[in-house]
Amino acid sequence: MQEFDVIVVGGGPAGYNCAEYAAHHGKSVMLVEKKNLGGTCLNVGCIPTKTFLYASKMYHYASGSGAAYGVTVDGDVTVDQAAVVKKKDEVVKTLVQGVGAGLRRAKVKVVNGTGKIGKMDGKLTVTVGEETYAATDLILATGSSPAVPPIEGVKEGMADGTVMTSDEILDMTEIPAKLLIVGGGVIGFEMAAYFQEVGSKVTVIEMLDKVLGPNDREVSQLLQKEMEKKGVTFYLSSSVKKVSGGVVTFEKDGKIDVAAYDKALMCVGRRANSSIEGLEELGVQVERGAIVTDEHMQTNVPHVYAVGDVNGKVMLAHVGYREGEAAVNHILGKEDAMSYDAISGVVYTNPEAAFVGMSEEQAKASGVSYKVKKASINMSGRHIAENGLSSGLCKLIVNTEKNTLIGAALMSSYASEYIYSLALMIDLQVPVDRILRTVFPHPTVCEVIRETLLG
Repeated sequence: MQEFDVIVVGGGPAGYNCAEYAAHHGKSVMLVEKKNLGGTCLNVGCIPTKTFLYASKMYHYASGSGAAYGVTVDGDVTVDQAAVVKKKDEVVKTLVQGVGAGLRRAKVKVVNGTGKIGKMDGKLTVTVGEETYAATDLILATGSSPAVPPIEGVKEGMADGTVMTSDEILDMTEIPAKLLIVGGGVIGFEMAAYFQEVGSKVTVIEMLDKVLGPNDREVSQLLQKEMEKKGVTFYLSSSVKKVSGGVVTFEKDGKIDVAAYDKALMCVGRRANSSIEGLEELGVQVERGAIVTDEHMQTNVPHVYAVGDVNGKVMLAHVGYREGEAAVNHILGKEDAMSYDAISGVVYTNPEAAFVGMSEEQAKASGVSYKVKKASINMSGRHIAENGLSSGLCKLIVNTEKNTLIGAALMSSYASEYIYSLALMIDLQVPVDRILRTVFPHPTVCEVIRETLLG
């Protein structure tokens, strides 16, 4: 039986990153992955969707938006969806190969297969096929899967290909004339933006009274209006009753309504992949389908950790990266603890939206003393130069007792690139006065942060 210091189960962002991190810090490491390295993020999540959305931006620019800048295209502009999928596959292959190369450089042993966890002779074990491996520490990073709602007709639709999850739609090589999206969260929103841009008529049905989940209501509504201008139809506070034969039946305000579709996409959230063989026998605590962990990412069983989506805390790849490092640092005896106070999230539409820390609604509910500072994105000369006047904004939540930032919400070009600076300000609790003494480069979109704080 081969023995390692650390065995990681799951090769997504949380898993492969912490495996490399542990190996670089002198630990002997094995990683078990049943499918492809890179997990959801690289294969059917972050990277494929960003490839799609970039294609839609190029189509948008080529099909007329460049005319205001004197740039025109002769002839018809079309989107070859099969070519978009091919490019997506090329990008995914390159990045997955890169992950494999990084693990090899770090001398991490990679085993393909499904692992069964257990304990033997005081050691934690993982059995893959006929082979059993032992380790001092075990890190579970098995990720999550798209949730499939118990809606009438969904099971049959998935069987005949008219109903999909976010996994399958990324391999669809034709653009549907009418696309129904059930769920107005980030994944559903990004898919709505892409397919509406490239030619689908998109309808989004959301159970809540707002899109983009718990993110700031004001900015979420602004982004929804931008999508509506482009032709997306939203039904909020609506529940889907049935999808069948190209017709969705849903209830809104106590009334039954219907809408037509060619393809239907289920985007109602994700569920943690906590059905790990041997988990219950090992005594690992699971609540509402997710593995319970502390601030060091350790479960109730000593030396067993859970990082990434499987712990159900924040299902984002960049959170999984950090959780993996926190787990390995605990194994190494380094002082570290996971904090979720400054987790940023991005909606990669055009324009982009980005959020970090508390929303205005969360600040109000928390009872903290706060004030809201807002400025139009039109305060940014670069934004106007590239986009013209728009309805975007920078919204900051300031703790008035400490005079520090506790939250931010943006809708603008490049929001994904400068939300990090706000996350850093929140995480380090930088006083507003100190932020204002920082010299921002000009002309940049991020200058709007300073303009917002100045009021």
